[in-house]
Amino acid sequence: MARPHIEPFCDRDEAFKKLMLPNLAGGMRYKMLSLDGDSGACSMTCQFDAGYRRTPGFSWSEWEMIIIEGEMKVGDKVWRKGQYCYVPAGYAMPEMTSEQGCLALVMYNTGAPSHEESTEHHPLGQVDLYHDVDSFMDLAWAPGNVTKPSVAAGCMIKLLNYNPISHAMTFLYCMTPNFYQDNISYHDCAEEGYHLWGTSWMMQFGDVPTGGYFWRPAYINHGAFASEYGCIALGRTDSKLFNHFHYNPWSTPVANANRSEARIYQRDPLLYKWAFSKDHNHPHGPEDFEQTMVRRGDEEGHDIARYKSDGKTHDHWHGHHHHDEHSEHHHHHHGDGNDHHHHH
Repeated sequence: MARPHIEPFCDRDEAFKKLMLPNLAGGMRYKMLSLDGDSGACSMTCQFDAGYRRTPGFSWSEWEMIIIEGEMKVGDKVWRKGQYCYVPAGYAMPEMTSEQGCLALVMYNTGAPSHEESTEHHPLGQVDLYHDVDSFMDLAWAPGNVTKPSVAAGCMIKLLNYNPISHAMTFLYCMTPNFYQDNISYHDCAEEGYHLWGTSWMMQFGDVPTGGYFWRPAYINHGAFASEYGCIALGRTDSKLFNHFHYNPWSTPVANANRSEARIYQRDPLLYKWAFSKDHNHPHGPEDFEQTMVRRGDEEGHDIARYKSDGKTHDHWHGHHHHDEHSEHHHHHHGDGNDHHHHH
């Protein structure tokens, strides 16, 4: 289950709740922005109370954080407003304390929030991916043309994190005063945004104020956009960001997805066939899925064929391998003196 569409939403309308998770509970309160009910991945506005202390350790999920207000001491460094970090799963952070308290946006991307006390990185952690930066003071704004086609002039970005495999990105974006973009866009990726400061306007959802948030699945229309006085926000995508621009506010996500498919077909028919054909890799129809035996090799190289019969699951051990997955009959001996034939 992916995260549901959340838009519009403003965390200023919600009260903080105490976080009740092992090793994370003391002095940390949260407002849930979005949550994947299966994996536990989530985005939260977090208030770290004055005197907060977290022992050195790592999370089982990769996570990102940006300081909204206040200060957090991380090891011997002091992080202030605008400090951003990307922390891979298994990367052991030093002790984290906040003498006066601080407010932060915290995103656990691949699993539920967790904290394993440790001064050593997990041996499987991709520790070289860790980085942090003062995004307000140490990075320059650049034109928002990392996406193609480009957004209107006046929307600037600072790239904070980039995954070269998935093309997922985390970035700051700002709209300059009197910014306006009159077209509508949708993307092939999920998109997340949080207003750190300022207000923007969107045709479908109205004003997005400070604390305004959205989690927007692929192919959902958004725009036109405007901002009278400007805004600064954190944005995130889960894969490549391509702007599909158009002017039809009534198009549905299904129609938008179909249009995206058509564009991929024009550009790369083989890629289209692999990505969007409805019959590849599905040898059995849904009606006989329950009767289809699913095989897995055990440690000794035997096959275990599992199938459902009379509402019960039986295991059948075979000392041979099946070369023809679609032969009409497989012969199984149950050891009860009866021979059974199972038809596919």
